[in-house]
Amino acid sequence: MSGNENPPPTAAGVAPVSGSRKTMSVPVLTAMVVGTMIGAGVYSLPAQFSSSTGVVGAAIAWAIAGGGMLALAFVFQRLAIVRPDLDSGIFAYARAGFGDFIGFFSAFGYWTSACVANVTYWVLVASTLGGVVPAFGDGDTAWALALGTAGIWVFHFIIQKGVTRATLINGIATVAKLVPLAIFAVLIVGGGFSWEVFTDNLYAEDASLGSLSDQVRSTMLVTVFVFIGIEGASVYSRWAKKREDVGKATVWGFLTVLAVFVAVTMLSYGVLPRDEIAALREPSMAGVLEAAVGSWGAWVIGIGLLISVLGAYLAWSLLAVESLYMTAVHGDAPPVLSKLNKNEVPFRALLATSLTTQLFFVVAFFAESAFDFSLELTSALAILPYLLTAGFGLKIALRGSRVATAVAAAVVATLYTVYLVYAMGTQYVLLSFMIYAPASLIYIWARKQRNKTVFTVGEMIVCVVTFAGAIVGIVALVNGWIAL
Repeated sequence: MSGNENPPPTAAGVAPVSGSRKTMSVPVLTAMVVGTMIGAGVYSLPAQFSSSTGVVGAAIAWAIAGGGMLALAFVFQRLAIVRPDLDSGIFAYARAGFGDFIGFFSAFGYWTSACVANVTYWVLVASTLGGVVPAFGDGDTAWALALGTAGIWVFHFIIQKGVTRATLINGIATVAKLVPLAIFAVLIVGGGFSWEVFTDNLYAEDASLGSLSDQVRSTMLVTVFVFIGIEGASVYSRWAKKREDVGKATVWGFLTVLAVFVAVTMLSYGVLPRDEIAALREPSMAGVLEAAVGSWGAWVIGIGLLISVLGAYLAWSLLAVESLYMTAVHGDAPPVLSKLNKNEVPFRALLATSLTTQLFFVVAFFAESAFDFSLELTSALAILPYLLTAGFGLKIALRGSRVATAVAAAVVATLYTVYLVYAMGTQYVLLSFMIYAPASLIYIWARKQRNKTVFTVGEMIVCVVTFAGAIVGIVALVNGWIAL
């Protein structure tokens, strides 16, 4: 399909969206938030949490993650109002606050995390089907690879037909995916929940899990994974009917999803002993409901997962394409990625996204656990964009009138995202460096194409540190100090 040149950028450097195209209302934007956050992750929460901690540790983890992400949601809400000139939020904020190169890192990290997140969806789809068709295994067989590959390119052609059509499909899928989650909660509360089992699971007695603080820390990448998408409305801010709708959609979408995640996690502890939940195959939520009501419960969750994952895949693909496109429009990625087709879809950014998702899918296929690897790498790559957004929010909050609530939210969000860097551990820090370093070459290429200064002194230092970290990561991987 041939592409047309973009319309001239505005003063802010962003290709404008005509008034007739600003079609996203609060419900549509909220659906983008919920649709991106409720995907594969919620169906894996029982086993992911139970393999790390008990009820008390889970409650503490959700309090930390929920409080930190709520603060981040408030930061997004405020930035949408005080900086309406910045479209496509999460990476535009990093660029405005810390310069072009750091902004590119944020955009690239966010885009890459979206591509890797899409891998988890196809792994989980295949794993779900593997319960019926053994050829799909746990999502790590050749048949699973073939299924995921076909899915990647089917969705590629759907999105190529237009953003408006794709977001309509996402809205329908978002409503549909909430139904099985509601059924799960009603059935567990209505008869599958045992207070005795729940109290037996209060603490994880397994010494290998470490102290309570270690257990909480080990859940953080899981919570980041399921909360990724909180910025969904912000990324599509240029399509919003009214700027303030972005903030409303972010907060309402987050609160809805937080309630769902906490309910699924805590109710599961009242159905089976912790170690049995931890041993369940993914999607572990299906095994929990099957234990509560019988085999038909697993079918309900399996069908719900397929709807949920396919909807989330569509939403995440939209976000990934938008982030890459806006980076190109700003001049920090090759201009070829900013070309639009007749449906106003950045078709070359879409192609780059589909190809990168395919590449990571093949890499995950050779990992020890395709699902766990994809989940944890997605979270690790998303942490930097969140940290930079929180930092920019803090810079803005400390200027001018210094509204107390804005400062408090920005401080909490910044401390939380710094803690996430600690929680991700050395392995994923090094793996992130190995991904960010090659991206610097793309940035250099893009800047030279536009005859722009490549690096400031500070940015050069960041680039050198990134390549040094990547070299250490490669050495560690070759010598077996870290593993995929």
